[in-house]
Amino acid sequence: MRNQPAAVTSELQVEPHGSKNQSPFLQSFWRQKYLYLMVLPGFLIVLIFAYFPMYGVLIAFKDYNVAKGIWGSEWVGFKYFYEFINNPIAVRTVKNTLILGVYSLLFGFPAPIVLALLLNEIRVLAFKKFVQTVSYFPHFISTVIIVGMLKEFTSLDGMFNTIAGWFGKEPVNFITESQYFRTLFVGSGIWQGIGWGTILYLAALSNADPTLYDVASIDGANRWQKMKHISLPAIMPTTIILFILSIGGILGTDFMKVMLMYNPGTYETADVIGTYVYRVGLEGGRFEYSAAVGLMLSVVSFLFVLATNRLSRKFSETSLW
Repeated sequence: MRNQPAAVTSELQVEPHGSKNQSPFLQSFWRQKYLYLMVLPGFLIVLIFAYFPMYGVLIAFKDYNVAKGIWGSEWVGFKYFYEFINNPIAVRTVKNTLILGVYSLLFGFPAPIVLALLLNEIRVLAFKKFVQTVSYFPHFISTVIIVGMLKEFTSLDGMFNTIAGWFGKEPVNFITESQYFRTLFVGSGIWQGIGWGTILYLAALSNADPTLYDVASIDGANRWQKMKHISLPAIMPTTIILFILSIGGILGTDFMKVMLMYNPGTYETADVIGTYVYRVGLEGGRFEYSAAVGLMLSVVSFLFVLATNRLSRKFSETSLW
């Protein structure tokens, strides 16, 4: 050992006992043990708070009784699923949920892309940072405050009616009128999330090769042509991934925001599946009914993601798996 090089000696000292007889997996695990330790807390959090509670989904198929517990309650199969499907109010809630989800996707999803492309064209760095800061700010405001501000803006003496009065319009209490609910919900959602959503797209744009823009300028390309042929292809993989994930959220309308915004006068357009389940399932104590509806929505959303991912994989080179 004295005649061996120091590097060989240190390697032999660090090498664990019996490593020559270990499988490649165990050898890899031993080499990366500290990385696995770093991942362990996050894995335990997901396991405890996301996977263990899935055991409670069983109450969707049972006539749940608190005294008997989940296992002791009587099995009823798909009773509550059929009850929701045959409920006349379910048609209205599903319709409103789909409309709000599609509108949010149709108008809200492209908004961060457009803002990121516009910010990428700004050459005055100070102005660019100012616009980014202003657009990010609403994301850090709680939903309760956002809705409170929205109610102030749309009140009879609020900003919206003040501006409308300049053009001779009569004041309207927008927040209590059902025909304005979807516009206010989607518009406030865009305002709240547009700045935060640009972060990923700006990061994707930063990976675009700057020489491509220089070559395009030499060839006489204008800004629109550079955006179309360089910027858009650079963010396309990120856009597809985020779009697939957004499809799964069509039925997951922001329940808290709807609860804060709606009132009996706007039930016609504002009552979504989440608010209906909250009133009937939780306030009414029908936990098994709310679990059944929630499970059904989760399955449908998962099928949406599967279908979108398959179409993306078929027509492009980007997909979740």
